[in-house]
Amino acid sequence: MTRAANEIDVAIVGAGFSGLGAAVMLRRHGFDDLLIFEQADDVGGTWRDNTYPGCACDVPSHLYSFSFAPNPHWRDTFSSQEDIWDYLRDCVDRFGLRPYLRLRHTVHEAAWDATAQRWRLATSQGEYRARVLIAATGPFAQPKMPDLPGLDGFAGTVFHSARWRHDHDLTGRRVAVIGTGASAAQFVPEIVPKVASLTLFQRTPAWVMPRRSRRVTPLEQAVYRYVPGAQRLVRTALYWNRELWAVGFLHPRINALAQRVSLRHLRRQVPDPELRAKLTPTYVMGCKRVLLSNDYWASLTADHVEVVTDPIVRVEPDAVVTAAGRYEVDTIICGTGFAVTQPPVMHQVYGRDGVPLAQAWTPTLRAHLGTTVHGFPNLFILLGPNTGLGHTSVVLMVESQLTQVVKALRHLRRTGGVAIEPTAEAQRRYVERVDRAMRGTVWMSGCASWYIDGSGRVSAIWPGYATGFRLRLARFRAEDYLVTPPATAALTTGTG
Repeated sequence: MTRAANEIDVAIVGAGFSGLGAAVMLRRHGFDDLLIFEQADDVGGTWRDNTYPGCACDVPSHLYSFSFAPNPHWRDTFSSQEDIWDYLRDCVDRFGLRPYLRLRHTVHEAAWDATAQRWRLATSQGEYRARVLIAATGPFAQPKMPDLPGLDGFAGTVFHSARWRHDHDLTGRRVAVIGTGASAAQFVPEIVPKVASLTLFQRTPAWVMPRRSRRVTPLEQAVYRYVPGAQRLVRTALYWNRELWAVGFLHPRINALAQRVSLRHLRRQVPDPELRAKLTPTYVMGCKRVLLSNDYWASLTADHVEVVTDPIVRVEPDAVVTAAGRYEVDTIICGTGFAVTQPPVMHQVYGRDGVPLAQAWTPTLRAHLGTTVHGFPNLFILLGPNTGLGHTSVVLMVESQLTQVVKALRHLRRTGGVAIEPTAEAQRRYVERVDRAMRGTVWMSGCASWYIDGSGRVSAIWPGYATGFRLRLARFRAEDYLVTPPATAALTTGTG
């Protein structure tokens, strides 16, 4: 029986860390009939799209990389966007993934066909059918613009930091920055020397810790290149050091020491008591994302920089207006984060009986092991609900999930089944266990953050150590899954 060219065993949507990692792991276990669909013209995901000045990672380089693909060429202990993007492109060639890439293929919709026991993918380059669908678009796929009256009528230039306008020279501009999250903490110090004025609109101050980064010496690079065990040793040490950071998130009272370090950092960088008061958080460290920077607070002390804490009332063609004042600007940069709890994938995937993932995720995002969803056969979501981390690398979480994906597909192959999904009971028990573990953590201490969805549930963060997640997903519990037996209409020629 000849299979059509658009028939594949595994469809992977997204070519960032998750998608490329999935392709490598699946091929290693004999699932090599796959394609990686990417809407852009290159791989890289978040690290391709975010090119704002100063963009870098706040996790050590040796941890923010695949365990199976160490990189002896890191130039800094905390890598820049450019170096991470180069690393991902190198992985494509190192693991022979280029033939599997389908760049400039936007997946508009994926729907489960119960008769054929296949996923139907409607893409910008035609329709495909796949036995297995892996959603690897990640939590930072969709930039979130602020909902401000008059923003659409602004006469100047408006853009999100994740879609940086490199063609717009900021030299001599009067710039408004809306948002004070991780991106703003990196690009604000870079643009302050260029602009005529910068008005930073801050809703909530952030806790900022010193960034302990340094250049990696040529000698270190040589050791990593010729003594592979040395880099593994450094990675292991970093892993356990970062695991210790989780203690403060799980037991907030312990964060008092870290808060003192941050406040001392603030006093050293901001001598003006009035400005320092504006920048001092009143919530427990970790409730919102903790930032790492050596120059963010210092950059706000420049004479031509103003920090505004009054809420924005509206945007006029040439100004941003609050209840207390009007600030004339010609450029607005939105550092307002991403739609983490409203990912685009939930509006593009339809499971059994045509049920959209958005419906299954109402009122809150739920998944078994953060990876599979009841009612959505052969769907695996990487970095899904409750898989984010505040203390270490999410690449660790992705690799843990991929271990479970491979085990699920191998179980399906052993049993001769055509589809697998979690039972409703297993999913319910798991989500309840996560919610119980969340109680008493810093994320439940009362602040508003992007970790919390519209229902008030913390659905973005894993309430524990990366080690705990890894150990749980290393075990495959067949009793937690429903397996659809073979049927005439579901005959397949795939490798799975």
